Amino acid sequence: MFTPDETIAYYNLNAQKFISDTVCVDFEATRKTFTDKLPVGASILDFGCGSGRDTKHFLAQSFQVDASDGSLELCKLASEYTGIHVKSMRFEELSAIEAYDGIWACSSILHLPYHELTDVMRKMTVALKNKGIIYTSFKYGTFEGERNGRYFLDMTEETFAAFLAEIEGLTIEEQWLTFDVRPNRGEERWLNLILRKL
Repeated sequence: MFTPDETIAYYNLNAQKFISDTVCVDFEATRKTFTDKLPVGASILDFGCGSGRDTKHFLAQSFQVDASDGSLELCKLASEYTGIHVKSMRFEELSAIEAYDGIWACSSILHLPYHELTDVMRKMTVALKNKGIIYTSFKYGTFEGERNGRYFLDMTEETFAAFLAEIEGLTIEEQWLTFDVRPNRGEERWLNLILRKL
């Protein structure tokens, strides 16, 4: 079975290209949907921050931001780009307790197998303050496995609802579909979700 370790190895090997492909992507509308639900100066965890694109934006909006990624090479480059230390941390190593108003998991936790995602989502719930929110996104569909050198778990509205039924303390506040904003991605669709801690 293709593992998350192999996905991390992919990002370590392709960090520079991944950043060049994603750092300038226009994600303003989705970020605004997320930040409009947060208090002024909120604490945010950019969970699987990749290039640091969104971390840099949140910092510029005067939010308090922690950023992490499982790829050491991405952490190094994102630290340079954002001007803050990006922590090298795998998703399952999250241990914060009621520390964040919001967790931004943009195109990141989709690299976890289903059984690992349930454990990580529970850790994310614990890491949120009361009434805190999570933004996350998945490629739209029912595929699970290796795609282009990385592990992917796709979701639909139905499969995510079934998944979330296994997680206590979270509810879906908002969900919507988008097309991929990167060039030459054709009709590739994404499921976007805002989850609220009860």
